[in-house]
Order: sequence, then structure tokens, then C-alpha cells
Amino acid sequence: MRIDLDFAAVLGQWPLLAKGAAVTLLLTAIAAVLGLAVGVACAWARTRGPLWLKWLAASYVELVRNTPFIVQLYFVFFGLPALGVRLTPDLASVIAMVVNLGAYAAEIVRAGIEATPRGQIEAAESLALNARQTFTRVVLPPALAKVWPATVSQIIIVMLGSAVCGQISTEELSYAANLIQSRNFRAFEAFIVATALYLLLAMAVRRALNWAGPRWLFGRRPDPRNGS
Repeated sequence: MRIDLDFAAVLGQWPLLAKGAAVTLLLTAIAAVLGLAVGVACAWARTRGPLWLKWLAASYVELVRNTPFIVQLYFVFFGLPALGVRLTPDLASVIAMVVNLGAYAAEIVRAGIEATPRGQIEAAESLALNARQTFTRVVLPPALAKVWPATVSQIIIVMLGSAVCGQISTEELSYAANLIQSRNFRAFEAFIVATALYLLLAMAVRRALNWAGPRWLFGRRPDPRNGS
């Protein structure tokens, strides 16, 4: 049995692929920033907040972590219009990705917060830092440093999960691949190329986040080689 592969028919549609990759990166960037903010807020609520807020945050986390992402996406895009809230495919995708990442990031960050030594918090309190200053300056930065690899992995998972956003006509990478194969009937080649692009995107995003985290979120770690 002979299989004739024609990647030129797919690569010739590179503007569609480039646009899809760009939309995927944009959705991921927005979801990463907002989702991490939601995760930190929920982690604070579950570790430092009042009882009612702990229950609210816990309910949100359990609901999202125990339902499929595509169901959450469909609820946002198809369910909210029943309440009078109409969203574009791109906005619905961003909201669903933020909601999903926020729940998973909440548990990851909470693990880092709970690993903070009690003596470190007591030292901050002895320096007359208030609760907000203690959390943002003493507790959160080292907590993020501890769990940053897991957080980055979760962001990558959400980025790859954005492939289902093409089901609601968000023009991300999988949507582009599906559109190309519908035009030239080269489904095998189209999705091989899409797979390769997702792999490259995942590697690039991981490297970028591993570079950005220590510089922008929790400070540069000391280098034991130079004694700093």
C-alpha cells in the first residue's frame, strides 16, 4: 500500500497556519496572566480568607477541576446567551481558559503557600508588616518560586487544550488545520503540521515562562556558583 504525502499543499497555506498559531499564543498569554491572578486570589482565599470565602473558592475549584474543559467552553459560549450574555468566540474562549486555569493554578499556588515556614511569617509580623504586605512580599514570592515549574506545565496544558476552541469558530491553530484539510483533503498532512507547530509552541512558551518567572514574579534566585 502506497501513501502519497503532499505537505506542500498544507505549507502553501502558511498564512492560515501563522494566524492560527498567533491566535493560540494570544489566547494563552491572556489566559496565563488573568488565570494566574485568579489562582493567586483563590489560593489566598483558601489559606487566609474568612470561612465563607474559603467555601466559595473551594466550590469553584472543585467544580472546574471535575468537569471537562469543552463543557465549560460550551457553557460560556452557548449557555450564557440564555441569560442574555452574548460573547464572541474569542472572548468566550478567553473566559473559559481563564476560568479553567484559575482553578488549577489555585491549588498549585496553595501548595506553595502552605509550604512557607511559619517562622518566616512571624519574622515579617515582627517587622510590623501588615497582612497584605506579609502575603505579597514574604509569602507569595517564595511560594511561586517553589511551584513555578508546575504552574508553567499547567499553562502549557491549557494552551494545548485551546485546540477545542476551534469548535466554536475561534480561529486558533487547530481551526486553521481543519480549514486547510477541508479545502485540499490533506487531513493527515494538515494535522501532522499542526502537531509539529503545537510542539514548537509548547517548547517556546515553556522556555519563555521559565525565563520570565524569576525575573518578573518572584525575583532572581541566588547562584551558588558565584556565592550570590
